[in-house]
Amino acid sequence: MGTKIVIAPDSFKGTCAAGDAARALAEGWSAVRPGDDVVLRPMADGGEGTIDAFATAIPEARRMPVRVTGPAGAPVDASWLLLPDGTGVVELASTSGIELLHGDLRGRDASTLGFGQTIRAALDNGASRLILGIGSSASTDGGIGALTALGARFTDAYDVSVPPGAAGFEELAKVDLTRLRPVPAGGVLVLTDVTNPLTGPNGAAAVFGPQKGLDPDRIARADAGLALLATLLGADPAAPGAGAAGGTGYGLLAWGARLAGGAAEIAELTGLADAVAGSDLVITGEGSYDGQSAAGKTPAFVAELAHRAGARVAVVAGRIAEDAQTTGVDALSLTALAGSAEAAMTETTRWLRAAGEKLANDYREGAR
Repeated sequence: MGTKIVIAPDSFKGTCAAGDAARALAEGWSAVRPGDDVVLRPMADGGEGTIDAFATAIPEARRMPVRVTGPAGAPVDASWLLLPDGTGVVELASTSGIELLHGDLRGRDASTLGFGQTIRAALDNGASRLILGIGSSASTDGGIGALTALGARFTDAYDVSVPPGAAGFEELAKVDLTRLRPVPAGGVLVLTDVTNPLTGPNGAAAVFGPQKGLDPDRIARADAGLALLATLLGADPAAPGAGAAGGTGYGLLAWGARLAGGAAEIAELTGLADAVAGSDLVITGEGSYDGQSAAGKTPAFVAELAHRAGARVAVVAGRIAEDAQTTGVDALSLTALAGSAEAAMTETTRWLRAAGEKLANDYREGAR
């Protein structure tokens, strides 16, 4: 039996999606060692690349295009994924994600409406189960936008719908769930990479609000608004992950969803462990490999899985920080390979191919 290589990177955020990164590494490797069995399992943690991870692992899946309302109100062309078993996979990043704002942060009025519209489209198409990735959110609306698209009404004291985003909390007085779509028969699994509660010093507004354009005053107001939302919806605001995606985790929890760690669930759902079993080398990676990468981020999860299977591990990253834990892995920096961080970020796919070629040239069968 020939050499088996599994390629399972996370996205190189802002420069290359996980699926594209996996394909580029595979092209480089196969250019040097065309006879090897190369298996692609791009990873994600619930953020950008979630749909791509499923689409690559399950070729029979179908992309279903939709046009929805983006986080700032402008139309966005996106898609959800229909798996052969009737499961619908929806990604918040591509419908209501912060990257869609292109740096023009709208922390006060950014909304998850488009995410909810995509979920509704999947339900309208007959999806019997939902997998929802909620990383990379642009908003702090507690999932109000998503639930509104699913039939809920959030109104002021005069029964007028509140404005979108965190701004709506200032007028929120009542919630009507009588027309809220029920969860599908197979349930709703929400994938997230954080365990923050809804409110408080570790909550959605305090921790993630600043990166979404909320100043200290708006953070305090949003936190109070999320607390009010918790009293109106009744789910547990302290549940791990309730504060994910600006509180969208909480809104989905109140709908009846189950929250789970993104990387581990995606690995199970896409069959990563089975792919890694019997492999000789597993290649993973991300944009920045640093001291935090060992604390549960995707490359560390993949590396641990590979080590348990007795495979060698290579980590390819845009940059490898001085505090990165590289014991037991072969670490390769695109910045070092390209000569500069600018070159690595400008032509990431090119340098990922080069990384694949270098790893293949350096590989010696039987070495550990």
